[in-house]
Amino acid sequence: MPPATPRRTVLAALAAAAGTAATTAAPATAAPGARADEAARAACAEDAACADRTAEGHAPAPGLVDNRFWSTYTDWRCGTPAGTRAVAGHRPGLVIDSPAGRTDYTDPHTGRTSTWEHAAWTSPVHTSTVPATEVIASWNAHTPPGTWLQVELRGTYGDGTETPWFVMGRWAAGDADIRRTSVDDQSDGKASVWTDTFSIDDPAGGLRLVSYRLRLTLYRRPGTTLTPTVRRLGAMASDIPDRFTVPASVPGLDRELTVPRYSQNTHVGQYPEYDNGGEAWCSPTSSQMIVEYWERRPTAEDLAWVNPDFADPQVCHAARFTYDYQYEGCGNWPFNAAYAATYPDMNAVVTRLRSLTELETLIRAGIPAITSQSFRKEELTGAGYGTSGHLMTVIGFTAAGDVIANDPASPSNEAVRRVYRRREWENIWLRTKRYNASGKVVSGTGGVCYLYFPDRPTPVQRKALQDVGVL
Repeated sequence: MPPATPRRTVLAALAAAAGTAATTAAPATAAPGARADEAARAACAEDAACADRTAEGHAPAPGLVDNRFWSTYTDWRCGTPAGTRAVAGHRPGLVIDSPAGRTDYTDPHTGRTSTWEHAAWTSPVHTSTVPATEVIASWNAHTPPGTWLQVELRGTYGDGTETPWFVMGRWAAGDADIRRTSVDDQSDGKASVWTDTFSIDDPAGGLRLVSYRLRLTLYRRPGTTLTPTVRRLGAMASDIPDRFTVPASVPGLDRELTVPRYSQNTHVGQYPEYDNGGEAWCSPTSSQMIVEYWERRPTAEDLAWVNPDFADPQVCHAARFTYDYQYEGCGNWPFNAAYAATYPDMNAVVTRLRSLTELETLIRAGIPAITSQSFRKEELTGAGYGTSGHLMTVIGFTAAGDVIANDPASPSNEAVRRVYRRREWENIWLRTKRYNASGKVVSGTGGVCYLYFPDRPTPVQRKALQDVGVL
C-alpha cells in the first residue's frame, strides 16, 4: 500500500498562497536580567573558542547548506541565560538553574490550563554561510515527566529587517503533561513557518534570511527541582535552487549496512489516533530502524501500553512519541530527531545533503540516513507506488552504485529491503520541483534527511559527519 498523503504536503502547497501576517504568541518568557547577561559575556570572553565558529557545525564551502549546532559546554556558556545554566560532563547540557518566572499555558489540544515555571537561553547570533530560503531547527533533550520545552527562531533578512520570534516546536518526550505540537498561522508577510520549516514566502524575489538566533525556553512544574536537560540545539539553513533534475553523480561505494527491517504496513489500522494508523507511519518506522541499528530500543516497561497481539510494538511506540498534535501526523522532522535522541547517548539532527556522494560518505563510515522524497509511480522503478511525501532509510549501495533502501512502504518486514536505480533515486531525492500525477508543478524536499549517531562516534564516523557539515 502506498503511504498516505501527509499534511506536510498540503501545508506546503498552501505556502505560495499565504497572505496573512498572524503570528501565534508563545508563552511568556522573561527578558534576560543584566547580571545574567554580563555573566554570559564574561564567560565568552574567557574562552576564544566561544565565538561563532566556522570550523564546527557548518557545511563545507562552497555549498547550499549551513548547519550550526550548539552542544558543548563552551557553546552553552556563550548564550544569554535567563534562569538557565550550563552543566559539564560526559554530555554537556543546559538546565534550569533558578526560574525566571511563571506562566500559564493552555494546551490547545486538551484545553487544559496549567502553570509552569520557566527559564530561557538565547543563542548568539549566527550569520549563515548561506543566505537562506529555509531554516529547520532540531534539538536533543531529556524531558522528565513534569517538564517540557519550546524552541523559537528569530532572524534578520538581507534588507535589514527582523522576523518576530517564530515558534519552531513545543516538545516533550512524553504526552502526559502537554501534547507536543507545532504552531500554525505564523507569518510576518515575508516568511512563514510551515509545521517545522521556516520558509521565505517568495524566494524568486531575492529576499533571504542572513542570520538568526534560537531561543530555548525550559518549563517545569512549580515548586519542583525538575528540569529538562538539552544536549544539542541548532538549525540547518539552506538555499537550494529550483530544479526538476540534478546532475548525475559517479558511483563510488559498494557497501551495505545491516539495519533492522520494519514495514509500516504491518501496522495498518493500529492506533488510528496517531495519523490513522501504520499506513502513514513511514517516518517513525524509519526512525525506529535506525535507533535499533545503533543498538538502542524501548524497554518492556516502555512498551507495556501496546496491545501484546501487535507485532513490532516498538514501531507503535515510535509513532506515538513522534506524533505532532497540530500537524496531526508522525512526520514532523525535528520531532523524529528528538525522539531518536531520547535514547542513551544518541544524537540526532535534521539537515540537507547536497549530493548522493555525501550520502555515500556516511554509508562508508557506517552511518545510515533517513531521506525524504516524493515521486510518481513510474519515476522509481520497483517501488510499486507513487507518493507526495515519504521517508525511507538508505542502508547502502550496490557495486553498480544503485541505492539499497529499507523502504517501510512494503507489505512485510521481509520485503522492506529494496534496490532502487541510482539515477532515478538521486533525482527524486534532491530535486525541489516535480510534476505530480495531474501534471501540476509541486515541490520536492531537496535532499532533506535525518542523521542519527552516537555521542562518541568512531574517528571514521566523526570525519564523515564533519565532511557533510554536521560536526
